Amino acid sequence: MADRPVLDRFRLDGKVAVVTGASSGLGVAFAQALAEAGADVALGARRVERLADTAALVEKAGRKALTHGTDVADPQSCTDLVALAMEEFGRVDVLVNNAGVGTAVPATHETPEQFRQVIDVNLNGCYWMAQACGRVMQPGSSIINISSALGITTAGLPQAAYASSKAALIGLTRDLAQQWTGRKGIRVNAIAPGFFESEMTDHYPPGYLEAQKARIPSGRKGDPAELAATVVFLASDAAGYITGQTLAVDGGMTIT
Repeated sequence: MADRPVLDRFRLDGKVAVVTGASSGLGVAFAQALAEAGADVALGARRVERLADTAALVEKAGRKALTHGTDVADPQSCTDLVALAMEEFGRVDVLVNNAGVGTAVPATHETPEQFRQVIDVNLNGCYWMAQACGRVMQPGSSIINISSALGITTAGLPQAAYASSKAALIGLTRDLAQQWTGRKGIRVNAIAPGFFESEMTDHYPPGYLEAQKARIPSGRKGDPAELAATVVFLASDAAGYITGQTLAVDGGMTIT
């Protein structure tokens, strides 16, 4: 390990990654970046028909891809995705828990069903996926939970369910790292993205993202490639001494 050139530590050659929410947006960027770094990728999403495009990007990078219709809120669906990856590739080294949903409903109007749906996907779904992967991962593996800057700060929108789920995911990250890093050799970290264009931001009020720029020291929204590079870092041996941490990739938004 000590004799490896530094750039080689960022490579994922021979590794297998599982990415949820891989049918659009940031999930696509994550899958493509992991493939470019050398990993084969198992792609999960509810909209399975859209996974073919993501798989094509993985294969264009010279790596293998498999796709599976996956609802992370269903524990069996999570187990099935991991079982398919083991059957096809023989190992799972990286999990990117990216699948998520959001609402923007005022707290006095949000229904129990709306709140529970967000928690079921964003928090419970990450736990079911981590459980399924944790059962088969070998020492040196990495789990990356995609939290949010809204799990650390507020954003001027009514997002009680989303913010709660993302804050809870940070707590889950710490606990799984405590349980698994020493005993299983599995590192568990979280990323807290700031404002990146996604399907969720498409539903923000007109002018909202522009108004938020004043809160961001970098003065701009993030580029998905910047977030994808962070995922590759945490997945790789370059981050081998990092576990239980939440890395804000937000242009400084959470320090203001």
